[in-house]
Amino acid sequence: MSSPGPSRWQRLGHEVRLATRIFDVHGVRYRHPGRGTEREFIVVRPPDWVNVVAVTPDARIVLVRQFRFGIDGFSLEIPGGMMDPEEQDPVATARRELREETGYAGGAAHLLGSVHPNPAIQSNRSHFVLIEGAEPGHGQDWDPDEELAVETRPEAEVFRLAETGGITHALVLNALLLYRAFRRRGGAAAV
Repeated sequence: MSSPGPSRWQRLGHEVRLATRIFDVHGVRYRHPGRGTEREFIVVRPPDWVNVVAVTPDARIVLVRQFRFGIDGFSLEIPGGMMDPEEQDPVATARRELREETGYAGGAAHLLGSVHPNPAIQSNRSHFVLIEGAEPGHGQDWDPDEELAVETRPEAEVFRLAETGGITHALVLNALLLYRAFRRRGGAAAV
């Protein structure tokens, strides 16, 4: 016996509860179509994000280590950041973020996929982009509060770190999963 499935709640309206430089917090009112109950749910509305799997010509992945306030500690990650309001193309944003954070730039680029980071409370998407042939040689341009250590590691070592807890950022793990699947499929046409 199968259940009929969940109902689509009716959206009644919303109010901005908090506006910050990185996201807005909305109170959104919904009504359940069958029960008639009404509730306000909190929805965080950040801009879309990009995360960059940048691979050097000798098959090393570009990583950044930085202090993260949410965990009050350091995190080993791939480069990434927020899409600016005028940016529509995740691949172009990924190229910008890679150069700004690391000083690396590359050749062929592939959109590996896009996900909803936390659809229970967030409205945005995170886009994962592979940039091949990444090499240093460009000036970094950090945001005022950024401070990064840039390093490269062999792909196999990066995957070992991901599998053993050396990389704990969920979106980075997601990017690496999509990158591994892309490689197993033999790649695709660059964008």
